[in-house]
Amino acid sequence: MHQYPFVYGRSVKNQYFTDREQESRWLENNFRNGVNTILISPRRIGKTSLVEKVCRKFSDSPDIKIVLLDIFKCRNEEEFFRTFSDNVLRQTSSKMEEWVENAKSFLSRLSPKVNISADPTSPISLGFELSSTGQFAEDILSLPLKIAAKKKCRLIICIDEFQQIGEFKDSMAFQKLLRTYWQHQDDVTYCLFGSKKHMMNELFEKPSNPFYKFGEVINLKKIPEEYWIEFIKDRFHKTGKEIQTNTAKEICRLTENYSCYVQQLSLILWDNFDPKNQLEALKFAFDKLLEHCGVLFEQQTINLSAYQMNFLRALVDGHSENLSTSAIISKYELGSTSNIQRIKTALIKKELIDIEERRYVITDPILKAWLRRLFYQ
Repeated sequence: MHQYPFVYGRSVKNQYFTDREQESRWLENNFRNGVNTILISPRRIGKTSLVEKVCRKFSDSPDIKIVLLDIFKCRNEEEFFRTFSDNVLRQTSSKMEEWVENAKSFLSRLSPKVNISADPTSPISLGFELSSTGQFAEDILSLPLKIAAKKKCRLIICIDEFQQIGEFKDSMAFQKLLRTYWQHQDDVTYCLFGSKKHMMNELFEKPSNPFYKFGEVINLKKIPEEYWIEFIKDRFHKTGKEIQTNTAKEICRLTENYSCYVQQLSLILWDNFDPKNQLEALKFAFDKLLEHCGVLFEQQTINLSAYQMNFLRALVDGHSENLSTSAIISKYELGSTSNIQRIKTALIKKELIDIEERRYVITDPILKAWLRRLFYQ
């Protein structure tokens, strides 16, 4: 079966993964030493791929067991508890009999039942009645600790899209509940990460929030250009195509080294490669990338106010600071100084802009290019 040389839109591994050696060692050491870790970065940088890469190093370890779960679809406490307990039981059991035994032993008050599903990705799952989530919180949240004690090992619980708990009803009380149980589990280590940077910052870096100082915060940076250039050239070469260094460098410039976009643009170029006119082929590939992403960007911007679109236009034009001056307010019709603050807050919450070194930036480089064409073509 033919394999493409680049992968995007999902976590990557093996030959599709590049660099992150320092971050991998850092995270692996934290896992071995029982240090809770929080990964924060913009989306499409490769957090999930990094965590999965490190988790695979422990696949045969008798002393450390990994549980990796995604709570993106959880909309309330009950769904979180079901997903959490189901994954902890499933991924720490070597066979179904052990899975059922542990469920009955450690969650007996919940009268657990095994559900059989036609879904091939999850053919069996845990079912139980949760008339009051608070009543059984201790049973469920202490489950990793009990299993670690039974197996005489350390459990590493990696939770993707952890920012979802910030959307739960009475989220602050739920955060306090989680921390109350998790902070005293000596044989259980947590790695928490998510795709919404501003919400993750709110959860872990605001002193008044329960998860403040819960663990070591790692702000994941973009992979440097030099690693990407070598990676792109190598992936082209292994499929019989030779890409020039300046073409690979231009891919990095256009995507601002965002992992997902580097891979996506590289793949489109590879599929439409012209060895004699590489930069022209890249221009065509970049147009295709903007076209592919256009539907999503339209959805993200269609309900923005005129003020918010005007603010984005100012950022596209290169105004990243001093946005409250009378000249900027007048030129881009932003209303007033107080209105600008409301615009900033709204766009940050929508994950369309961010603050980097006290400057406001459009977080998604392809969105920025798409907006530039929207405004000026």
